[in-house]
Amino acid sequence: MKKIFLIVLLLGTALLQAVAQQDAKAESILNKMAATYRQAGGISLTFGGTQRGKLLLKGDKFYLESGGIQTWFDGKTQWSYVAQNEEVNVSTPTPEEVQSVNPYALLTSYKKSFNYRYVGAKTRQGKRGQEIVLTPKASQDVKSITLNVKENGSPVYIAIQLQNGEKQEFQISSYQTGVNLPDATFRFNKQKYPQAEIIDLR
Repeated sequence: MKKIFLIVLLLGTALLQAVAQQDAKAESILNKMAATYRQAGGISLTFGGTQRGKLLLKGDKFYLESGGIQTWFDGKTQWSYVAQNEEVNVSTPTPEEVQSVNPYALLTSYKKSFNYRYVGAKTRQGKRGQEIVLTPKASQDVKSITLNVKENGSPVYIAIQLQNGEKQEFQISSYQTGVNLPDATFRFNKQKYPQAEIIDLR
């Protein structure tokens, strides 16, 4: 179920060749995006594209609702709930697994884990942004990530391609910062899902 979850929810992009030299323009945009994220407090965004859904973010925590699956991550433990099966998988994901669910996780690791290059200004669904392509330095499930970012550091478009060829694209339709998000937002609440079977994979 975990593999299906990653494939269904996570973003994908086209195959791109890794670059050995970092791109100064790309690094500047990524630095600004990371700084904007750190200063934003709680973030709420909705997206369309190959999947529709909602993502709540605060620091290294997130809540994602998309494709009939809800995922909570409190910085250490991840809960993935499939409503159709009334089943919750509990795991301690690797940084790569977290990143494949929440692409914002790359903002803490892009300098160490990725090569990146600036592609240019592009318009996505009528929104103009600066586009960057990231490729991992070491082999992992994620093959490449494409980010399209506004001048203010907020995302327009995110796409991720996995090694298995799966591709998903996410158009950001709304983006709010400074949202009050208690820590409980990012933990599974058994009381709200009394019939759920809990499968502990830790």
